[in-house]
Amino acid sequence: MKPTDENSLHGKGSWLGKIQTYLAEAVYGGIDGSVTTFAVVAGAAGAHLDSSIVIILGFANLLADGFAMSVGSFLSQKAEIAQYNKHRAIEYWEIDNMPDIEKDEIREIYANKGFEGDLLEQVVEVITADKDRWVDTMMKDELEMYHPGKPPFFTAVATFTAFILVGLIPLVVYVMDYFNNLEDVDLFSTASVLTGIAFVFIGALKAFVAKTHMLRGIAETLFLGASAAVIAYYVGVVLEKLFL
Repeated sequence: MKPTDENSLHGKGSWLGKIQTYLAEAVYGGIDGSVTTFAVVAGAAGAHLDSSIVIILGFANLLADGFAMSVGSFLSQKAEIAQYNKHRAIEYWEIDNMPDIEKDEIREIYANKGFEGDLLEQVVEVITADKDRWVDTMMKDELEMYHPGKPPFFTAVATFTAFILVGLIPLVVYVMDYFNNLEDVDLFSTASVLTGIAFVFIGALKAFVAKTHMLRGIAETLFLGASAAVIAYYVGVVLEKLFL
């Protein structure tokens, strides 16, 4: 493949590049969607509720929690950008009003990196010759702050979309049963298998995003989902005995 073709496939402007940009949000949205919805299904199964009730509870939880999580993602990203911009504005003010002090800070930063003598002074002069470059250096090397880069709206959309798509999986068999009356199918067992497959897939993606061992990522996701389901199932069992 030619370099130009590879850039067009993997560059930021390509569809693949955009998917990779928001993969982390999609992964954690998918994990939350599958775990919380499966917990609702497990609780309903423990209480021996009809498919129609499972569907109502499941979809209500899916949409409400998905919306809440996406709003949280939006506000978190927006706050992070606002914090970055606030400190960046402060750095511009300090450069305009205290240039000597700020130049000494650049000198100290690069002296700590091993620069000295004439080379150190050359580096300081090059960096401080351009105000934007100067501020960028202060943000990264002094404050250790980096612009989040991703618009809050699209992080929220990625989170919500993944939450809904993966969170639907535990409910699929119950929807099918409602319309087709699957008498010979163990609904909860089938939902568990389908959700387990989803956990494996999303756990592998989680490991890819976090750059950890794939089996560990899958095991952690399976354990989280299974633990939530077991707790919800037995809560359903207890509540059925108390109230139904």
